[in-house]
Amino acid sequence: MNKIINTTNSDTTDIQQRTEVLAHLEPVVEVLMAAHLKNRNLWFSSDFLPADEKVDEDQDRALQKLRDRARSIPDSARVGLALGLLTEEGLPHFHRIISTYLGEENIWSKWNYLWTAEEDRHGCVLRDYARDARLFNFRALEQLQYNYLQSGFKPAWDKDPYKVFVYTSLQERATQFSHRNTGKTAGAEEPLLKGILKSIAVDEGKHFTFYRNVFKEILSIDPNRALESAAQLMPAIDMPGVAMPGFKDMAEVAFRSGIYGPEDYNRIVEEAIKFWGIDSLTGLNEMGRIAQEKIMAVPKRLKRLTEVVSRRREKRAFSFDFLYDRIFSLA
Repeated sequence: MNKIINTTNSDTTDIQQRTEVLAHLEPVVEVLMAAHLKNRNLWFSSDFLPADEKVDEDQDRALQKLRDRARSIPDSARVGLALGLLTEEGLPHFHRIISTYLGEENIWSKWNYLWTAEEDRHGCVLRDYARDARLFNFRALEQLQYNYLQSGFKPAWDKDPYKVFVYTSLQERATQFSHRNTGKTAGAEEPLLKGILKSIAVDEGKHFTFYRNVFKEILSIDPNRALESAAQLMPAIDMPGVAMPGFKDMAEVAFRSGIYGPEDYNRIVEEAIKFWGIDSLTGLNEMGRIAQEKIMAVPKRLKRLTEVVSRRREKRAFSFDFLYDRIFSLA
């Protein structure tokens, strides 16, 4: 597509013009959505965890075997699973953010409703698994979920429609990594959980593909402001649930147990820079060139950060009320 937008200084006009770019992209979104539906595998929680009124003895025995296997899941993997479950249960926040600038009765709203329906299955299956497996003090976990939803999620970027797509591109990929690696951590003990998390990760990968393709199209139309938005967000993103009590400790467990950390985020950023062709964009104004330079410097900064964090890391003990305050240590 041709570049159609000129930069202005008015905040109101700026947001309006960014919204107009999204409207201009509706035919592209329709194509991307059709491709997504063609490649989608629609599964449900009951495909993994039968819950019909009529069950047979084999299903009852399978449930008991599940609980027997689940007893061996290490606490670090349980924390990763709890964090993944709570993240998925924050879906209402993201439906609201995505819908803010996309309007109603258009292809964007159709995508948002579709995406929400697909994402809702992730929280459902993780919650069903956790209950069936008896993994947590569930009352404590439900209290965390309630606190997260009640506190809201109001990131600074939610007023910028371009940042919405930068964030969703990066966050969907990060969530894919986190679910997949949680499955690997627990998979030796519990293959069913590994299969569930693999299916969720595949979904997240498809959503990631949609969002990063959308932002690539935005870059082709309005590169200067798109780069500015990306440059403000890419150095670091707050994962969903950041305001949740105990979130930092849960994220620290995820990092120390190899589920998700700065090294993973650096890989995500490098992938995005390459896919979006940020280093090869030309014809930029001063704002665009400065943003481009900032983005290209992010991987080097993230590598330094990872090295510093790794050098300073010492063995540490953790405990969580949803794990009955058991104490476990990680290096």
